[in-house]
Amino acid sequence: MTQLLIPFPVPFVFLLCCTLAAAQSPAAAPALSVPATVPATVAASPAPTGPPSVISILKKDGRFGLFIKLLQTTKVADNIESQLLDSSNGLTVFAPTDSAFSNLKTGTLNSFTDEQKTELVQFHVLTSHISPLQFQTASNPLRTQAGGSTELLAMNVTAFGSVVNITTGETNTSVSNTLFDDNQLAVYQVDKVLLPMRFYVPLPPPPPPPPSPKKLSPKASPAYVAPVDSSAEKCLSKIAIYATACFMLVLAAFP
Repeated sequence: MTQLLIPFPVPFVFLLCCTLAAAQSPAAAPALSVPATVPATVAASPAPTGPPSVISILKKDGRFGLFIKLLQTTKVADNIESQLLDSSNGLTVFAPTDSAFSNLKTGTLNSFTDEQKTELVQFHVLTSHISPLQFQTASNPLRTQAGGSTELLAMNVTAFGSVVNITTGETNTSVSNTLFDDNQLAVYQVDKVLLPMRFYVPLPPPPPPPPSPKKLSPKASPAYVAPVDSSAEKCLSKIAIYATACFMLVLAAFP
């Protein structure tokens, strides 16, 4: 029996081979996406720094809680910051430690009035920047924010090498440490509270006011005297003489 051969279409065979080859070929790599250009960020300029903060300097050390409280309650800390902005002379601060306040006589700080507390803190602030080396040539008395033109507010320093002694007439101590110095603000540690003599020596009485000039009482006007005619006066004098002579003659006629 003759077997019939059905011819296989050639195009179909070619398509089948291409499909099998494509299935066995490795997967194509995904196309790379080109990222969009990211603009470079401009570095922000640093914000301008203000004057140094006395409170921050003292808080960083941790031993000046009472002095910080006085600086804040008396508003002297605010005055220091504003003066550092407005003045080119700078400032110098002597900061007593908490131990310095505890060594005061019991009740000393509480006995001060609010005005005295403000003056006490101002007495610890010099009106100009003084570096450690400049203490050797500083002119006494030092000028503080509390004044200093009188003996009762005077503060004097003497320097021997790196040792700086301070005397107020009521307190004698020395600078024990430099806490901060940037040629604008200097903060020094002192182990005693600087007490001005004004708190313990009474102020001299003010001079008496000059006497007021006396008011002159008006003088009484003199009484009016009418002028006397000289000729009439002579006439009256002659009449008086004649009358006297006549009276004498009458007396002589009658013995």
